[in-house]
Amino acid sequence: MNIRPAQPGDLEGINSLLLQVLQVHAELRPDIFIPGTKKYTDEELMGIMQNPLTPIFVAENEAHAVLGYAFCIFKETKGVINMHDRKDLYIDDLCVDEASRGSHVASSLCRHVTAFAREQGCRSVTLNVWKGNTHAENFYDYMGFQPLKTTMEIRL
Repeated sequence: MNIRPAQPGDLEGINSLLLQVLQVHAELRPDIFIPGTKKYTDEELMGIMQNPLTPIFVAENEAHAVLGYAFCIFKETKGVINMHDRKDLYIDDLCVDEASRGSHVASSLCRHVTAFAREQGCRSVTLNVWKGNTHAENFYDYMGFQPLKTTMEIRL
């Protein structure tokens, strides 16, 4: 397995994974997510790939098929009166193809993103997990992530 920055030729593999991750979210929260949709258009994906502030990493097999991805966003806090200046890397989305789950693709992506963030001078790597996605919660706990804050809601 190789992990590298996403390229335009990865669109088909990334789109397949975007559909898979949306389905997981739609099953958890059908009141929010629409099944059969995806988060980004191809044009938006191309823009994200070209933006140095939004790196995407893909894990590929020997045949160059996309096994998983990690969408990342650099977040900086500067000049806020009550906070230290800091740079963090936010994992906006991490998905592994259903057929490749259990083969350490996610942990390899996670370690790659963490090493990349460290090289870029980030102080932390952050992410969100939807409540009820216990598989993801357990995975990130295993990878050493700890709760930073909790978003709460009252459904109306």
